[in-house]
Amino acid sequence: MASTGSAIVKRALDLGLVLAVLPLALPLMAVIALWVRLDSPGPALFRQERVGQGGRLFRIHKFRTMQARSGPGPEVTAAGDARITRAGRYLRRTKLDELPQLIDVLKGDMSLVGPRPEVPRYMAMYPQEARQRILSVRPGITDRAAIEFRDEEGLLAGSDDPEAAYVQHVMPVKQAYYLDYVARHSVAGDVRILFDTLKVLLK
Repeated sequence: MASTGSAIVKRALDLGLVLAVLPLALPLMAVIALWVRLDSPGPALFRQERVGQGGRLFRIHKFRTMQARSGPGPEVTAAGDARITRAGRYLRRTKLDELPQLIDVLKGDMSLVGPRPEVPRYMAMYPQEARQRILSVRPGITDRAAIEFRDEEGLLAGSDDPEAAYVQHVMPVKQAYYLDYVARHSVAGDVRILFDTLKVLLK
């Protein structure tokens, strides 16, 4: 577990990087928002309730990548899902749909690096002790699990039941990554993860 001092440094790093990147990212975000609106009816942003630090619920922000009137469906998405829009396919593949989460970091709901926040239903499936440890830190935009499962949608597409495959095969591996992060994370480690994420995205 991180000390109070390192937690303050981590938060300062989050704020410093987000404030430096946002002026460059905002024009791109405006273009993406317009593209999403023109590509299919509905809002540019998608909001969904996730479980944050200490079990507090918050609304995560992403660019909308699915049809706004697609109706209820699985809360995990496999490649080829008919609900995904044309713009959404590109945004999900490049991870540009995650850009609005910079605002969530600025608000303090998320960090740049940390366990990816789950929806309440999936988080409730974690063992209580693991859940408490994972939720002791702010959730993040990226982490080792996000890098490892960067093609999660493709992996799930090979299953007859993507949701069951996610719960039975993906979640246990993510849990191990999350617990390892909570036990060993540091500011230097977060910087390494950020660089590794950029390398993966720029390939």
